[in-house]
Amino acid sequence: MALTVNILYTGTGGSARKFAEDMTKSGLVDKIRAEKGNLRYEYFLPMDDPESVLLIDVWENEEALDLHHKSAEMKEIAALREKYHLKMKVQKFFEK
Repeated sequence: MALTVNILYTGTGGSARKFAEDMTKSGLVDKIRAEKGNLRYEYFLPMDDPESVLLIDVWENEEALDLHHKSAEMKEIAALREKYHLKMKVQKFFEK
């Protein structure tokens, strides 16, 4: 059962967009996309909210997502979130 996670990152002074840029430029996005079970990992910019970035993250199943949460990349992501002082709003959707 596929699992989609939408994460809305919000900050100030363009920090959410800088976070997404750092994630991409550092190679973290490519590493996550290469993880077993990852089906999609993309950032989107809301047209009406310049201080937010939406991540759409899709995994084959919850076990794959759990392994991702235990990965070294998660520590790097957490450090970048702290660097940019981001707030997160998370939604999970299960597909049958």
